[in-house]
Amino acid sequence: MFKFRTEGYNGYSLQWSPFFENKLAVAGSANYGLVGNGRLYILGVGVGPNGVAVERVFDTQDGLFDVAWSEANENQLVTASGDGSLKLWDTTLADFPIQNWHEHQREVFSVDWNLISKDMFVTGSWDHTIKIWRPEMPRSLQTWTEHTHCVYSTAWSPYNPSMFASASGDQTVKIWDIKSPRSVQTIHAHTNEILSVDWNKYQDNTIVTGSVDHTIKVWDLRRPDREVVCLPGHEYAVRRVKCSPHKGNIIASASYDMSVRVWDMAAPVPMVELHDAHTEFVLGVDFNLYVEGQIATCAWDENVHIMTLPSLLRR
Repeated sequence: MFKFRTEGYNGYSLQWSPFFENKLAVAGSANYGLVGNGRLYILGVGVGPNGVAVERVFDTQDGLFDVAWSEANENQLVTASGDGSLKLWDTTLADFPIQNWHEHQREVFSVDWNLISKDMFVTGSWDHTIKIWRPEMPRSLQTWTEHTHCVYSTAWSPYNPSMFASASGDQTVKIWDIKSPRSVQTIHAHTNEILSVDWNKYQDNTIVTGSVDHTIKVWDLRRPDREVVCLPGHEYAVRRVKCSPHKGNIIASASYDMSVRVWDMAAPVPMVELHDAHTEFVLGVDFNLYVEGQIATCAWDENVHIMTLPSLLRR
């Protein structure tokens, strides 16, 4: 396992590059995101004496809560900030963002780049709104205001370029089509706040949710009255869920119980991996698109962990 210390910054989110197998972006916040600066790290994995080397660092005046690589330009990525701003960065250019947007009225907790059209991204905010953006446009393209609580997570469909899902503190997941002024589906998915949603990469009607109620649920959008699978096991809130890009039955989850768990929906005992080396809330987890079995995690303990999990290679 490789480790990297984000000294002075608590890890909030990370994402492997969609273009390079050894490049990892990490978004962090000083003072647990309550007050103070943010920092974006671009890490090279598998290089240097410690196995992880810093390629670039970008500093911001407010904490960073999420990050998404561009799907169109291998050097660009967008960050979501505690002051309601979004910033577009280019790793080959100077220390300041190449684009800056400030429309959200509260913290932006989620940003996700469209996997298919590759020309837009979606954001979710504590101001209860969802917005979509194009990197070259000075203002958002569209805003939705249906959620009645913070929007914690947004995720594009990997099948339909105009559809995305959102998860909110109002205990619902909503499915949206950018061609429609209102959501096309609402699922009352949990009995507490929903902090994360992701779309299965192999089953176009399957989404996964993670909640403050400690559970992960798998949903078939064609039968939304009840979940397909409920995965209990975490001891505190589930902060993030991620579906594997390699296998349709594999999910990773990060939790405030300081653990990351990997689940196999098809297995008799679904939890196949427990990573408990972090010593604070774990907020970020992501699968490496190019290296099967490799995941990265970040936590409030100011550490990034990068590991290859044998259980994922055997399945």
